[in-house]
Amino acid sequence: MRVWRQRLQTCCVILWVAALGAGAQATQTSKAGAVAARPHAATTRPLVAATPPMGWNSWNFFAGKVTDKDIRDTTDLLVSTGMRDAGYVYVNIDDTWEGKRDAAGKIQSNEKFPDMKALADYVHSKGLKLGIYSSPGAQTCARYEGSLGHEEQDAATYAEWGIDYLKYDLCSYGGVMRQQAPDDTSAQNKLMRAAYEKMHQAILKTGRPMVYSFCQYGDDSVWDWGPSVGANLWRTTGDISANFDRMSLIGRSQAGLEKFAGPGHWNDPDMLEVGNGRLNHDENMTHMTLWAMLAAPLIAGNNLTQMTPEIAAILMNKEVIAIDQDTLGKQGSRVYAEGPVEIWAKPLKGGAKAVAIFNFGETASEMRGIRLHLKEMGFAGAVTARDVWAAKELGKVKDDTKFTVPRHGVVLLEVR
Repeated sequence: MRVWRQRLQTCCVILWVAALGAGAQATQTSKAGAVAARPHAATTRPLVAATPPMGWNSWNFFAGKVTDKDIRDTTDLLVSTGMRDAGYVYVNIDDTWEGKRDAAGKIQSNEKFPDMKALADYVHSKGLKLGIYSSPGAQTCARYEGSLGHEEQDAATYAEWGIDYLKYDLCSYGGVMRQQAPDDTSAQNKLMRAAYEKMHQAILKTGRPMVYSFCQYGDDSVWDWGPSVGANLWRTTGDISANFDRMSLIGRSQAGLEKFAGPGHWNDPDMLEVGNGRLNHDENMTHMTLWAMLAAPLIAGNNLTQMTPEIAAILMNKEVIAIDQDTLGKQGSRVYAEGPVEIWAKPLKGGAKAVAIFNFGETASEMRGIRLHLKEMGFAGAVTARDVWAAKELGKVKDDTKFTVPRHGVVLLEVR
């Protein structure tokens, strides 16, 4: 996945542009949103990314071959499969849509996308939002036209088209950083921050609220400074791929970053690979559960034309999505880890907690010698529990209650 990005050793910045008054992600205001947006956005602006964004991205399936028809077909499938109603509202075009600039410097779409405004209108007519892609460098990762020197012009064009989401990928700007500040990492980081801020200001000038997510693999502890330059989302690691080892490594590496996440500013461990590659049923459930516990953006990338009922049931499980989208806005944390078994807990609005028991090992676990660590989660004694994936009430559960967790599998509880 993202062969061009890996070859260029680049990273990406995702800039989400949300329409005013367009749902919970673009209509709520709060003190957390004001903190995340300052010093640039007024506190009266709607809070964008109040919950982690949900949608679909073209790269994993179509890569550089994506066309206008593909996006229209995907739009229809998001509606007909029920994914839109489950919350997957962004339809995101990745790299290779870009054409050349006209005599005035205005970016044009290429022959694969003959009328971007008409495409946006179609997506909007279906109750969805359209995302697009660019780079602060002169070229994107696929060597198409980037935004260097045209930030305000491009932002205005996106607004004119009706774009709702901008993925801003560092790509060739990494070369600019190295050229302008050779062997000086600190100076390079300052250039990177300035490039992110330049497009941030350009989009703000259009009057459209933004979800701004930096994706440079967590370099320079982006979670520490991202919000100060307008970040709402930031990639925390390298690219994900559709295998269990890579997915689980990325997910588990989020431990310790929970204090940086909240409404309007989220850690982003990359897109979902549910339904891709050779991930089996238990592995797909583990992937979806881990991302939900992390309050991560849920950006699918599977082939919707071949989505099986099993995959649809995982991606659209209402209770699991509700854990991810919980309005308290807390990322889960790892409570216990020994060998292949890990227990994570995520606070939920109203005092409940989501509790996930993961087995990253190669054989099933009976939790021998392992307790639930309810006290560490803030519970004084037994709790009332519901098995989320099984949709089954379990009644009272004690700290020494045992569960059978399959190889590469998970048990997800909601307890109170």
